[in-house]
Amino acid sequence: MEPKDLFFAQEGRLKLISGIKKIAGAVKSTLGPYGNTVLIESPHHTHGITVTKDGVTVAKAVDLIDPVENLAVNMMKEAADRTANSAGDGTTTAIVLTEGLVLGWLEQFGTTEVNTTEVLRNIHTLSEKVIESLKKKAKKVSPSMLLDVATISANNDREVGKIISDVYKDVGKNGIVTVERSQTTDTYAETTQGLKIDRGYMSPLFINDQSRDECVFEDVHVLVADIEIGNILQIENVLKPIIQDGKKLLIVAPCHVNVVNTFAANVMKNNLKLCVVQPPSFGYKQHELMQDLAVSVGATYFSEKTGDDLSQISIEDLGHASRVVVGKDKTIILKSDLKIDTIKVDERVSQLWQAHKAAKRKADKDHLLERIASLTGGIGVIYVGGNTDLEQKELYDRVDDAVCAVRSALEEGILPGAGKALLDETATLLPTGSFHYSVEYSAAVKILSNAMMAPFQQILANAGLKPSDVYKEAMPVGHGYNLKTGQSGDLIKMGVIDPLKVTRSALQNAVSVATTILSTNAIITMARAYEVR
Repeated sequence: MEPKDLFFAQEGRLKLISGIKKIAGAVKSTLGPYGNTVLIESPHHTHGITVTKDGVTVAKAVDLIDPVENLAVNMMKEAADRTANSAGDGTTTAIVLTEGLVLGWLEQFGTTEVNTTEVLRNIHTLSEKVIESLKKKAKKVSPSMLLDVATISANNDREVGKIISDVYKDVGKNGIVTVERSQTTDTYAETTQGLKIDRGYMSPLFINDQSRDECVFEDVHVLVADIEIGNILQIENVLKPIIQDGKKLLIVAPCHVNVVNTFAANVMKNNLKLCVVQPPSFGYKQHELMQDLAVSVGATYFSEKTGDDLSQISIEDLGHASRVVVGKDKTIILKSDLKIDTIKVDERVSQLWQAHKAAKRKADKDHLLERIASLTGGIGVIYVGGNTDLEQKELYDRVDDAVCAVRSALEEGILPGAGKALLDETATLLPTGSFHYSVEYSAAVKILSNAMMAPFQQILANAGLKPSDVYKEAMPVGHGYNLKTGQSGDLIKMGVIDPLKVTRSALQNAVSVATTILSTNAIITMARAYEVR
């Protein structure tokens, strides 16, 4: 038997709300251009300390002793995680909105009995109305806006914003940008217009560009297989025409060490133009990436999983690339139009987008985006440096958020920033005309309106300001105050912007979590005994 503690109705909800206030208090101080850093004792990080302005990192660090309060914290973390997974940014906004909803509820119905279900249903309906309105007002991102989106998301670090925007301009709309830790103190970016494999040559004897330690081929055939080549006679049908015609061949397949040595010896002695690369990744990911590679270069993929026989391969089964650059630990393949089947590529990309939509984990989504980019656009990598481990970790979180925010902006467009987009929408919620609205509907309007004002108010509060300090008179829709310059005007033109996807995801997830908490009438937790020290 495992004893339980039970909490009912208002008593349980108040404990949940207490937990929300605590986690929101820690997270919301990071919001906006004047957001503050949070110092976290972390057993999973060097020196046991993390310094960050990243909302989701702060949220994940919060665990409370009270089991009911901790349930609320875990639900808030879920809202933050959902927002981060779908949009990559906006976790702090989601938490601020959730707190605004539950506090608005308390203000309206702290002691009054109402039809809870009807109020919550109206909040859901109204939030969907707001989202539809935001979609209509969103503007497409122009190349000149990329810098502003990236800069704002990187906590107004213009230098980092420029690196991110330049990378996105290089890789294009369908390209993918990833973030990695630099081995130096510098933060820089590298872009690849083509397919990148995280594997290099299997022998340094394949190098033909000694100055860069690379094997570089133009106009090259590509063999793609996951079947181990244990004897060169297995691919005799391919090697003969390649050698006779003096053509070049890139082999992406596992090879026995004796086969690699034989190839390397022939490269050195007989000037054979050939290079061998180990297949990328492991397990199911390797199979998927090899399929993508085969589609990209127009090759037939020979796989053990489908029972293929490598001895049946012919010159027609090889793919083609306009250029390959094989380094010590990576291979870049620039595609050509000679053998590529655009219909197959389009079908593959469509399937991957569907899988991306269905994926739940951020790591899975990122992997799918990399595969899409390898088939359709370029790949960029931003290497984040720092003078100390703490500095690098803090900058890495900001850059990762900014990269995801730019991606979201390119997908769905942008809205005025500074919390003004949601603030402007509160005017559309107010009942108009003489039509009689129910008490529950009017309450839902007030609760949602107050919550949608919360991000705007918090951004100003973190800068030490009140709305009355800078908004001395009513401003048109889309106009507001730029905290960095101290000027008022059209927020989008001033570069104060938020991605629609971030704002939309934050609102949807906040409403989902808040309505779950507010509709709770009984809470059951494991009974706990605490020793007082």
